[in-house]
Amino acid sequence: MLNIVIFGAPGSGKGTQSQKLIDKYHLMHISTGDILRSEIENRTELGKHAAKFMNRGKLVPDEMVIDILHELFIHKPAKVGYILDGFPRTLEQGRALDDMLQRENENIKVVLSLEVDEAVLTERLIKRGEISGRNDDTAETIKSRLQVYNRQTAPLKEYYATQDKLVNINGMGTIDEIFTRIEKVVDRLDY
Repeated sequence: MLNIVIFGAPGSGKGTQSQKLIDKYHLMHISTGDILRSEIENRTELGKHAAKFMNRGKLVPDEMVIDILHELFIHKPAKVGYILDGFPRTLEQGRALDDMLQRENENIKVVLSLEVDEAVLTERLIKRGEISGRNDDTAETIKSRLQVYNRQTAPLKEYYATQDKLVNINGMGTIDEIFTRIEKVVDRLDY
């Protein structure tokens, strides 16, 4: 199976590039951010709890996200593979994902890390907030989210680098230019 993790700082283009990967490789998309935003919009108990963290630019607790992901894997098995967008976000989540996949005799084939300058990330997020009306794309929460990313998510790079799964992708340029860089990596994989 072709299981891909795509990560990068907020605004790096994970969602956009995930959709292109889904279209080309027929992967099942798992975006914990989309799931959590849907729960918030539907005012579920999970959504209310998650909103307390997300509205302050904080990460939702690992155990909550891991439980959500486990349920998805059990109830929606993929035929070709998964693209995980926004998960894992912490070292604990990365280890939990590996353990969960190992129990299913699966693994992550590649981790794509979209690398984008912080000034460009901020500009993209502010523009996205203006267009989409997302209330978590304000200057204050963007700064907090980038700090959280650098402190908690960036260590995953070393974790996956030691497994020879990490590939840094230049996330600057047009959507198609970035996707061409990604395709070159994925097309070389044995799956």
